[in-house]
Amino acid sequence: MNAAWIVDDVNLTVLHEPWRFHPLAWIHRIEARSIATELERAGHAVTFIPFRESRIASLPPGPLLLRVSDSVMLLATRALSRAARSFSGPTAGVMELCYDKYEACCLAMAHGIACPATVLAGKPGVMPFPLVLKPRHGSDSIGIKLLHSGAVPARFQNDLHIVQEYVHGMELTIGVIREKTGLPLRILLPEGKPYTFIRKYLLTPRREVLTDEALARRVRDTALQIAHLFRINWAARIDFIYDPRRERLCLLECDAAPLVGPASAFAASLAAAGMPRKEQLQLLIDGAGRTMP
Repeated sequence: MNAAWIVDDVNLTVLHEPWRFHPLAWIHRIEARSIATELERAGHAVTFIPFRESRIASLPPGPLLLRVSDSVMLLATRALSRAARSFSGPTAGVMELCYDKYEACCLAMAHGIACPATVLAGKPGVMPFPLVLKPRHGSDSIGIKLLHSGAVPARFQNDLHIVQEYVHGMELTIGVIREKTGLPLRILLPEGKPYTFIRKYLLTPRREVLTDEALARRVRDTALQIAHLFRINWAARIDFIYDPRRERLCLLECDAAPLVGPASAFAASLAAAGMPRKEQLQLLIDGAGRTMP
């Protein structure tokens, strides 16, 4: 894609994470800065502003690109929608669904998409160990615990946590944007180790393009099905686990506000499918709050 996509004399505002004492704040602030730098190098005039709900009315005119963590993204999308301010990013409804792991799993399974068996931790029932305990609402693999035996700890026995069957297999991820998919990437985790926050951001495993063409097609087709079902209107990273013994492809998570910077799995997935970075940036900033038909 050539430089014709650059919009002259239009200021693009990148809304980034306000300062707070949380690792996600730093991760998303760094990513927002890297994208702002990319856009400046591509010829855009970029304003870099922290998101504050009280200051929406004073935001400069022109396109807004939201680059904040999931919890702040949900707050921002609701506030901007109330203010009738368009933006490039997920809509609040999409965020609310994808942010609720229990509801997302229930919807997916109701439409024939496999997921690990999932129950509310307040009603665990009987499932064989090992089990995965995680917050019902949340992102970035924060709070995941692998349980090998015994009862769910009492403090987690509520409807704010879920318990899932632990599926043995290969971790896969794929980027989706505007009805376009990347190629699936395999996350090379140690055998039997869950993809926790620490492994995702501190002990980052290698990733490689999935070479099994038949499985790759299956992942791409399923990712598009999920994107339509969840009404993904912007960018998403969809995570799966594949159990080769049962040929079972399970949805783990649909992240409707993923990291999309140049070093992200989202960017690598799309690049592997032949989408250059300039085209990725164009799709990320083009339009506001549009929904897939």
